[in-house]
Amino acid sequence: MNRKLPAYAKKPHPLIKVWNDYPEILRNTNTLLPTPSIEHIIGEIFVPGQFYYYVINFTNSTLYNHHENILIMHGLIKYPAHLKEITDLIHPDDIEFVMEAEKMCIEKIKEINGFDYLQDLKSSYCFRMKTSKGNYELFHHQALHTYRDQSGKLLQSVNIHTNIEHITHQNSYVVLVSGINGRKDFHQMQWPRYSKDIQPLPAIFTKREVEILTYIAKGHSAGRISDHLNISEETVRTHRKNILRKSHCKNCSEVVKKAFEWGYL
Repeated sequence: MNRKLPAYAKKPHPLIKVWNDYPEILRNTNTLLPTPSIEHIIGEIFVPGQFYYYVINFTNSTLYNHHENILIMHGLIKYPAHLKEITDLIHPDDIEFVMEAEKMCIEKIKEINGFDYLQDLKSSYCFRMKTSKGNYELFHHQALHTYRDQSGKLLQSVNIHTNIEHITHQNSYVVLVSGINGRKDFHQMQWPRYSKDIQPLPAIFTKREVEILTYIAKGHSAGRISDHLNISEETVRTHRKNILRKSHCKNCSEVVKKAFEWGYL
């Protein structure tokens, strides 16, 4: 019989209700885990703003190896020890979406048989969090799976939160499951509750353009992008021109803003 996660979570949080629906995926027996290589992980993501990260142990919802910015950005006195201390910072109106987003990610990974290469997939979406100023601002959440047990159950991930309020205030309520470490997966999902309230996502970018758009969001030059993708700088510039044309943007700053609002990042 599968043990429920609350048996180990000293401070139960809303996501436990989601995770307990997937005992075949998330291990829920207490385990000591190694610290992942943060330097490698940060190289696989983009952080267009002030950010922090923390490591989460799914077996008991404890947090460790925090980036010091978490104290500054949220005005905390000490590092949060349990995931509930993070979820308590989320805007109450966004909690339902966060729970649904987690479920959507897991269901998509099941659908694409992604558990065999779980550590090469990243999930991301946005929600509002309370800041040190006492208000709520839009954050971009990225989760990278870093450790599994011998049976393949997920034990650990690194969560990265970036404040993107300076880029946009608009949450697309889009959930992404995308590939890292060379994988090309890109799965874009709209939260059904908001599908009738906002305009349909403009599916205008090719997979290659989305890939280049991600590097643009990282602030990479055409030369660096060409090195990463092993294509010519001229090809990169052509793709960049097409991205700007399709999005009706004048510059890369505008297109990054729209990419967040349309749920491409």
